Amino acid sequence: MNIWILLLRGINVGGRRIRMQELVLVLESLGLHNVKTYIQSGNVVFQANVADPAKIEAAIATAIERDHGFRPRVLLLPVDQFEAAVAGNPFPEAEEAPKTVHLFFLAAPPTSPAIEKLQSLKSSTERFLLSDRVFYLHTPDGFGRSKLAEMAERLLGVPATARNWRTVKKISALAASYQTA
Repeated sequence: MNIWILLLRGINVGGRRIRMQELVLVLESLGLHNVKTYIQSGNVVFQANVADPAKIEAAIATAIERDHGFRPRVLLLPVDQFEAAVAGNPFPEAEEAPKTVHLFFLAAPPTSPAIEKLQSLKSSTERFLLSDRVFYLHTPDGFGRSKLAEMAERLLGVPATARNWRTVKKISALAASYQTA
């Protein structure tokens, strides 16, 4: 079985609550195996033989909507794609200040990102790099204060979900635990 990373957006905010134990049950009911979660914000690692990731994404969103009354955005990544994003981080300061670096995982490669507008929103201390399916953002003055962070998804033109470097590294370690078990 292959290892997969599931990133959910829009859970446990507002009225859209789901306990991780309940999420594990939903995912297991879909035939996913060895489901593990990290914190309460929709970070999941599991094993499955997945032929069509888009079909599984839709099934997960539908099952959550059926059982919990809301439909989150679902992004499913093979572990090697996730690990390539980790390895591609261009900002080494993430190790010392992991909350200042965020990876926006993109649902698809952007076809016409508004790079000039992204550049114009960037503060003097911020930096970013757009790769195929990841937008790396370094915000040393705070992610919550960043206009660039606020507008990134819209200006990239594709659905995205962001995770800070600490969370990315924890998900990576969780995925690695499958290979050592």
